[in-house]
Amino acid sequence: MLCSTDPIADFLTRIRNALAVGQSEVSVPYSRLKHHLADLLVKNGYLLAVAVDGEVPTKNLKLQLSSATNPSTITSLERVSKPGRRVYVGYQEIPRVKNGRGLLVLSTSQGLLSGRNARRAKVGGEIVCQIY
Repeated sequence: MLCSTDPIADFLTRIRNALAVGQSEVSVPYSRLKHHLADLLVKNGYLLAVAVDGEVPTKNLKLQLSSATNPSTITSLERVSKPGRRVYVGYQEIPRVKNGRGLLVLSTSQGLLSGRNARRAKVGGEIVCQIY
């Protein structure tokens, strides 16, 4: 198994690659952060479903990207805050992605939140990624 220095970038890249070749499902190594991020993507309509597969040493997340009747709405996945350059914002400076049509994911003291929910809760944090 490969050791990744940035597991979130690896998560997003696996989704991006699966979409590029037209796969409807992708499996990624499990972590709580990835599970919360996937749940946030399901809640906002970018993924269809998330399931945990396997037991503790080889646990995986199965992400359903699309189906025959419901194509994927993701056109771009971009990691903003990277291990070499962290990006933090206060709640007043949270940017809007594609005039509110995209999703900005922040890691806050209240967990992972979308940019819209972080603004409502008046809490800032680290920008994890943006999706549209």
